Amino acid sequence: MQRDHFLSLHYFMIFFVLLSTSSLATAQQRQSNISRGSSLTPTGTSSWPSSSGLYAFGFYQRDNGYAVGIFLAGIPDKTVVWTAHRDDPPVSSNATLLFTAAEGRLFLQTAQDQNTYIANISRTASSASMLDTGNFVLYNSDGDIIWQSFSSPTDTLLPTQRLSAGMQLISSVSKTDQSTGTFGIYMQTDGNLVQYPKDSVDSPTYAYWHSNTYYMGQKRNLNLDVNGKLYLLDAAGYNVKNIAEEVCAARGTIYLARIDSDGIFRLYSHNLSHSSRWSIVWNSTNDRCAPRGLCGFNSFCVSNDLEPGCNCLPGFAPVIQGNRTSGCERNFTAESCKNKDRKYTIQAEDNTIWEDVSYSVLSQTSKEDCRQACLVDCNCEVAMFTDGECSKQRLPLRYGRRSLDHSNIAFIKVEKTTESSTHRILPTREGKKEISTDIIIIITCLFVFLIIVIVAIFGVVNHRYRVSSYRENPHNGIIEFLEDVAPQSYSYAQLERMTDVHLSVTDAHQMLDVCSVGFKEEIGRGSSGTVYKGTMMNDADKFVAAKRLQNVLSTSEREFRTEIKVIGRAHHRNLLRLLGYSIDGPNKVLVYEYMSSGSLADILFTPDRQLNWVERMGIARDIARGILYLHDECETQIIHCDIKPQNILMDQNGCAKVSDFGLAKLMKPDETKTFTGIRGTRGYVAPEWHRKLPVTVKVDVYSFGVVLLEIICCRKNLDQSLPDDQVILEEWVYQCFEGGELDQLVGVEEVEARQLERIIKVALWCILDEPSLRPSMKKVLLMLEGTVAIPTPPNPTSFISTI
Repeated sequence: MQRDHFLSLHYFMIFFVLLSTSSLATAQQRQSNISRGSSLTPTGTSSWPSSSGLYAFGFYQRDNGYAVGIFLAGIPDKTVVWTAHRDDPPVSSNATLLFTAAEGRLFLQTAQDQNTYIANISRTASSASMLDTGNFVLYNSDGDIIWQSFSSPTDTLLPTQRLSAGMQLISSVSKTDQSTGTFGIYMQTDGNLVQYPKDSVDSPTYAYWHSNTYYMGQKRNLNLDVNGKLYLLDAAGYNVKNIAEEVCAARGTIYLARIDSDGIFRLYSHNLSHSSRWSIVWNSTNDRCAPRGLCGFNSFCVSNDLEPGCNCLPGFAPVIQGNRTSGCERNFTAESCKNKDRKYTIQAEDNTIWEDVSYSVLSQTSKEDCRQACLVDCNCEVAMFTDGECSKQRLPLRYGRRSLDHSNIAFIKVEKTTESSTHRILPTREGKKEISTDIIIIITCLFVFLIIVIVAIFGVVNHRYRVSSYRENPHNGIIEFLEDVAPQSYSYAQLERMTDVHLSVTDAHQMLDVCSVGFKEEIGRGSSGTVYKGTMMNDADKFVAAKRLQNVLSTSEREFRTEIKVIGRAHHRNLLRLLGYSIDGPNKVLVYEYMSSGSLADILFTPDRQLNWVERMGIARDIARGILYLHDECETQIIHCDIKPQNILMDQNGCAKVSDFGLAKLMKPDETKTFTGIRGTRGYVAPEWHRKLPVTVKVDVYSFGVVLLEIICCRKNLDQSLPDDQVILEEWVYQCFEGGELDQLVGVEEVEARQLERIIKVALWCILDEPSLRPSMKKVLLMLEGTVAIPTPPNPTSFISTI
């Protein structure tokens, strides 16, 4: 009996072992192991699915290309839950995802043979697997996990995944664009789960939701289980707090938690047995305007039927119509404090709250006193009044929202000509607008129609006048417009008389047959030529600047004239206007409007002519607008190639104008005395010139960055008289930036710290060695105006970051 019992037990153990081995083998198969040497392409085998087919790792379509990530493949709505290198641009259909046979590395190879590693590992991976939990993992030869997607989440938390202390989820830009968005949720090391705008300081001031589980020294993890419970665990594994949980969930329901592009953290459920969409189980707030930064700079959030809309401040207009995060910019140009004739008024915006970055606070004051205090203060752009306290601020404003629970009043300084205009509303996702805006649109359309009629009548009359005003130039036989329409052609003899400044206009006309030397009063000299002061032939009170060119390319007169007309058609407030030209044999002369205040270099590097911070920043924006026009808004794109303070001229009102644009096409390659084959001036020349790389508009961005640093610090980019660590301006600025000592850059002048840091960041992005990492001039201008967030720049010689 005992023997029989022993044999039965023995056979049972053998059966159990065999069953266990079979189950283990089945489980291993269900992990959908991926061996080395495997590959994916967008148009072939595009993904590696999990064993159940619920999740997949591989290519998914994004915009007009493809990205690599993890998505729910087993439901109609193929929801993306993780993206590799989410801020990289989409790749083409020629890309390949390789799990290499030799090295055991997982990387993306593009058509240009550029490799981007998906997983940053120091050891060789033996195999990979797409698990049914939504986790993609790499194993070593011992079967240990050496990398997993769960450890580097993007915007989504999946069941069984943990958000450990110090980790975060960052929202996407939109449902279709998985690149880094505006908002973050952080599992702080103090035990508190907090939501902030992504680019803000992690301070309670900027938090707009938290779990209220703060306890210093107690690290916690955010967990989501398969039943839809979202909760916090402490280090010992105890449940600290339930954030959310599904009640009576149906069988076959899956969950995910995500911080959405609107800044709200939500728990979603989806029933696999139905073709339903995702349902919201819980959200961090019902107030759609609660996320700070939902609306961009100088705009505030307003709830319209539970949907958020973004309104611009009075006197402001959207930077990009329809894009609420782009913010708003002034629809007039603010002048410097020196212009006493500029007339401003104050408009009020009630029940709005903003970030407090005031530079001056008045206590125990009235609303009218607050309004008047801002109006008479040249530096005040907005004043916030609440409970007898008046806080004066500069632009930009951010984190604005309307709240009827607050009695705050924002007093905004606007130009008197815009006093009657109402702020515009950025369209919401559903395109809803306030009723007041519809009325404004109707009135505006009627006004525009009236203007069009007037302009049409004026155009007809003006055209007839212009036709009668054509005249033939005796020196080239070509019909020209008069000087106020396009650059006028002059003979060299005419320019000699115009630059003989000691003669009156009457005398000049009487001396048509007399040999005149002209070009007497030199007012400037550069590598491209010498500039002389002169007067117009028919107006002795109108001064001009005649530039006699040197080292001009040996082009035909027709080609030279074509280039001149391209330059002459560039009309912008911040560009020096070309009035005329002369092509008399070897003599090539350009005639410009005369700038009485000289160049920016004359002002910037002269101690007794120093400008204040507001004036210098106005000049920086003027220069950026001028270069942006050359790059993006001209009929023919113009690359300046020699942006420097000497080529920035100032008019009598302190407006900066970019000069010498377009000369790069007219000059010989060796025009400078510093570099053979390089255009520009030492210290302002972009690095790609030295590497013989293709030259793009980014060379001007680099030069602008150097000029911006000079404007900030009021010194030249290279100064041998300073201590060794300060000789090269770019290096000194970055040292101060890294060391948090930016106040050294502006000396005794008081500059608001955040504003100084923002402008320094703009300059450092511009002077990066790698051209593709530098921002466009449009982006530069938006950053200068404070309408876009600015990430922390890398070292100017680094190649590892992007903007």
